[in-house]
Order: sequence, then C-alpha cells, then structure tokens
Amino acid sequence: MKIRFSMRTIASACALCAATALTLTSPVAAVGPTVGGPGTIVQPKATVPQPGVLDREGTQVRLRSGAPAVPDVSALSWVVADAESGEVLAAHDAHRRLPPASTLKTLFALTVLPAFPGGIRHTVSAEELQGVGEGSSLVGVVEGHTYQVADLWRGVFLNSGNDAVHVLAALNGGWEHTARQMEAKARSLGALDTTVVSPDGYDADGQDSSAYDLAVFGRAGLHDPDFARYCSTAYAAFPGNDGTYRIANTNRLLTGADGVQPYPGLIGIKNGYTTKAGNTLVAAAHRDGRTLVVTVMNPQESAGHAVYEEARALLDWGFDAAGHVDPVGSLDALRPVSHETATGAKPGTKPGAAVVASARASRPAESDWPDTGTIAGAVGLGAGVLLLGLWFKYKRASRI
Repeated sequence: MKIRFSMRTIASACALCAATALTLTSPVAAVGPTVGGPGTIVQPKATVPQPGVLDREGTQVRLRSGAPAVPDVSALSWVVADAESGEVLAAHDAHRRLPPASTLKTLFALTVLPAFPGGIRHTVSAEELQGVGEGSSLVGVVEGHTYQVADLWRGVFLNSGNDAVHVLAALNGGWEHTARQMEAKARSLGALDTTVVSPDGYDADGQDSSAYDLAVFGRAGLHDPDFARYCSTAYAAFPGNDGTYRIANTNRLLTGADGVQPYPGLIGIKNGYTTKAGNTLVAAAHRDGRTLVVTVMNPQESAGHAVYEEARALLDWGFDAAGHVDPVGSLDALRPVSHETATGAKPGTKPGAAVVASARASRPAESDWPDTGTIAGAVGLGAGVLLLGLWFKYKRASRI
C-alpha cells in the first residue's frame, strides 16, 4: 500500500497548522462595559485581564456577583486600592488634578526622609523659618532651638507643621531644590499628575495632584519603616523652651478627636486642608490580612467631618468587596492589571516594621497567551516538518 501526498496537500496542511497557531495566540476580546447607575460604569468580568480604566471620568468599578454597591460619597475624586498589590478596587475621577493641601507632605517625606537619620541634631536659624505661609499649621519650631530630625518629622506628620517642613527643606538644599526633587520622585513612582510649587502643600498657583498620585505616595510610604512609624503615631512629645509639650495627630480617624469615631485597624497616613483644596485625606487600614489605602479629595458635603466619614465608608466597602471585584487599574502605573490579588489569592500583609512588606521584585503580571502561542507554534511547525519528510520519502520511493 502506498501513501501519496501531493505538494498541494502538503501546502494545505502547513497553512492549516499556521492558522491554528495564529488562532491560539490571539487574545480573547474583552466584553464591553455596562452602565450600572448614574455616573457609575460597571465593568463586567473579562476572560483575560483588561487594561486599567482610571483615565475615564466617573466612578470605575468591576463588580462581580454578590459584590456590595459602591458607597455614595461627595468627594470630587477618590481611590480605593490594595496597599500590597497596588491593584485599584474602585475609583472616581482618579486622575483629576486638584490642590492636595498637606497630603502633599507624603511626597515630601518620601523625598527627604531617607536623606537624614532621625538622630541628627540641628539648631534652627531665623532664615530657615522665612516664607512660612500665612495661616499655616505650625508645630512650634523656634529659631535658636536645637531639635533632632526625628522631632521635626513628628511635627510634620502629627501637627502638619509647615515650620518643620521649611527647616527640613533647608537642610535638604532649599525650597526650590526640594520641590524639583519631589517632582522627580513622583515621576519615578509613575505619578504623573503632580506639580510641586510649595513642598508643604500650602496653596500655590499651579500646584496640584490627584487621588491616584496621593494613593501612590501613601502606598510607597508604608514600605518605609520610618514613614510608617511617623504616620501612625497618634501622640508625641515635642521640644519647647521649657521642656516638652504634647502634640496630637490631626487625623481624626486615628485619634478619635472632635467626636469622630476612630477607625479600627487604621494605620494613618496624612490629612490636609486649605481654602482651595478643601479637606483631603490619604488613609490606610489593616483588617483580616489585607491592607487598603484610600484617598479622598475635597468632599462637597457640608458636614465638617465629611472627609473622615467618606473615607470610612470607602474603607468599609473595600474590605467587604475584596475578592468580589476585579481591579480597574494599578498603582504600579506601568504594570498590566492582574486579577490574581483582587480575587483574594494574595491578601495584604500584616502590619509589621513597615506595615506592608517590602515590595517584591516580581515580574509584571502577564497574560498566559504568549506561552500558549509558543507551544502552538512549535506544534504547527513540527507537523509541517513531519509532512514534508513523508513527502520527500514518497518521492524517493517512486524513483526506485
């Protein structure tokens, strides 16, 4: 019995193999968004990870079956994200540029804090206190007094002291130099919405940031043990001319001041207020093996404590929704979005020396399709080679 192959048969088989390989290597198209209420875009679960949608206006969330509804908050912009993975669970106008007020001190700390050990002692000069804005929050730094750098940082984080920021910026090479350094630091973290004019967050023309960028800064700070310790400190003693006096963190979710209920598991991070910015807040909390970071910018609700209550509502939602939503983006700006952590496979870490474990040197999340395509391509090529071999064998046999 002879098996006969024509050249047309061989070509057809090879074409079929190639087409099969191309089909296997093509990603599955994502299902389009559906509207889930006024101003809220609910993204259905896709067969493969979707790109982030944080550049879109309105509330962005990808709810699964059984997920709680996103709370109705009045903030102009907000973000809820997993502090370990960086995956954004939901957001509203995440990249809207707004005045940040003293939440910008998070970026100031990320930039300057590593440069000076806390035990360094420094005597403050009058020149270093020049230029502090009228009406600024102050911790009480006075010229001629010698402070430890750690004292100044407690003044920054707890009392939001612009006087302490001015002294630390002077140590760091000056006001303008520090502002440029801060912008460079922001860019290195993938935060592209931030323009720094006044490193203390004081209102200044052209100075703005976004809920996304502030969440990036807060998350990065939690990986630094000193930052994490300062931002979670509720009360401390600050040096004065006649001994020390007590200072309290202005974050009411941490201290429970002025009738605001403390939030269980709250870590800190930083609150702020100016006339232009309104109330702003970056907060983080830990519960059930997961750490969330939330940013709230300029609530329109008239109640004086709205920024804290809206942050509370978003934190509660984030802990309840974790495992029931797919991420809408990542605080790792250049990293593709993966569904792995949002499904609960990789919960956040417990608070430790740096609250969140040091960022893992991990590969960016990728689709499994390239590996599958490689295998399929190899199979197709092998089949083609086999058929060609059989054809040449047939031709040789026909000559004998």
